[in-house]
Amino acid sequence: MNKLKLVRLSIARRPSSSENQILRLFTAIDLPQEITTRLDRLISDLRPLARVNWSPAANLHLTTKFIGQWPEERMPELTQALSGLGSRAPISIRVAGLGFFPNAKSPHIFWAGIDASQQLSSLAKETDQALEKLDVKPEIRAYSPHLTLARIKDPSGLGSFRREVERRGQPDFGSFAADRFYLYLSKPGPAGSVYTKLSEFPFST
Repeated sequence: MNKLKLVRLSIARRPSSSENQILRLFTAIDLPQEITTRLDRLISDLRPLARVNWSPAANLHLTTKFIGQWPEERMPELTQALSGLGSRAPISIRVAGLGFFPNAKSPHIFWAGIDASQQLSSLAKETDQALEKLDVKPEIRAYSPHLTLARIKDPSGLGSFRREVERRGQPDFGSFAADRFYLYLSKPGPAGSVYTKLSEFPFST
C-alpha cells in the first residue's frame, strides 16, 4: 500500500465557525535541482532581452492536473482519491527544447519542452478520471506537458529575444525518473503565485 505524506495546513480563519476555506489546488511532478538550476540560468540570460512575466525557476513544475477551487473540509476525500494513483513505475522525463505558444510571431507563452514516456499521459488521464468522480471538471484538451518559462502580454519588441532563442536551438536541460507527484496549494502573492506542497504521493509497483 502506498504511504501518503500529508502536511497540515495552517490557514488563518475568520471568527465564523461555519466558514469553510476554499483552496486553489493542482497536482504536479517536481523537477530535480540540477534541471531547475539550468533553467534558472537560461532565464537569467534571456531576462534582459524581453520585458515579459518570467516564472521564478523555483516555481517550475510539471502540472498533471489543475483542480482549481476546492473546499478545505473535503481535503481527506481528495487525498484519498489521489492516493490510489501511485501504483506505477517511475516515469522517464526529459526536459529539452524551447518554443512559443501559439507561435513565435504572436507569442503568449514561452516554454521548455517535455519528452516523456506514455506513463506521464497515463498519470494525467487517470488523475482526471479519479477526480471527475469528485465533480472536478475533466480536461477538454489533450494533455500537452510543458514548462511555462514566461507569459507574454505584449508581443512587440521581442526581436532580439526571439533571435537568441532561435540561436540556442533545442537545448537539453536534463533527464530524470519521476517516482512521485504532489498536491500543491496556489496562493497569490505580491511577486506572483506562491506554491506550497500539501501532500506527497510516491509511486510503487
